Amino acid sequence: MKKAVILLSGGLDSATVLAIARDQGYECYALSLAYGQRHSVELEAADRVAKGLGVAAHKVIPLSLDAFGGSALTDSAIAVPEEQGEGIPVTYVPARNTVFLSLALGWAEVLGARDLFLGVNAVDYSGYPDCRPVFIAAFETLANLATKAGVEGDRFTIHAPLINLTKAEIIRQGQRLGVDYAQTISCYQANSEGVACGVCDSCRLRAEGFRAAGVTDPTRYLKNS
Repeated sequence: MKKAVILLSGGLDSATVLAIARDQGYECYALSLAYGQRHSVELEAADRVAKGLGVAAHKVIPLSLDAFGGSALTDSAIAVPEEQGEGIPVTYVPARNTVFLSLALGWAEVLGARDLFLGVNAVDYSGYPDCRPVFIAAFETLANLATKAGVEGDRFTIHAPLINLTKAEIIRQGQRLGVDYAQTISCYQANSEGVACGVCDSCRLRAEGFRAAGVTDPTRYLKNS
């Protein structure tokens, strides 16, 4: 059985990606990052998802991106917006996916895994530059230039199976694969009990995805999205 490292945030998309990797026959190793995020309750969701879908191992790595700040998700002085404005939103965390994939790459090389999965999406998303196909392709090139395995010809592949799907399509696929979305959290500012705010960009995208999919939304919202 081939091994794969899956970046698992505890959100809807990453849970679906884990289910996809498992369905494709991979032995799954889940990696979550405690990066100083405002919504750290998502790590509890990641643990639930990892246990529910059955992984070979689940690591949670501490990483203090809040030492830099620069994002509403890592700096309490920057408010999470309730409306999506123009340009890249303040919830963008500088270089987050680059850093996360680099850590996943390191673990993959140690494990002998040559496949990395992540849940980025370029259709129903917030406009982050590190969620685009060009970024995924560039990182795959980097992975094969920067590692012992890569230069010896044992190439890495970066999988982003959701990148061209709508949120509704993602939800339908996850349902088919047995994802329990009640165990996931997408909110940027969920409270300590895991109740989603219902007004942030991520909550609105999630709620609209369930509506468009014709699937009951199991999320507990503080306010209706």
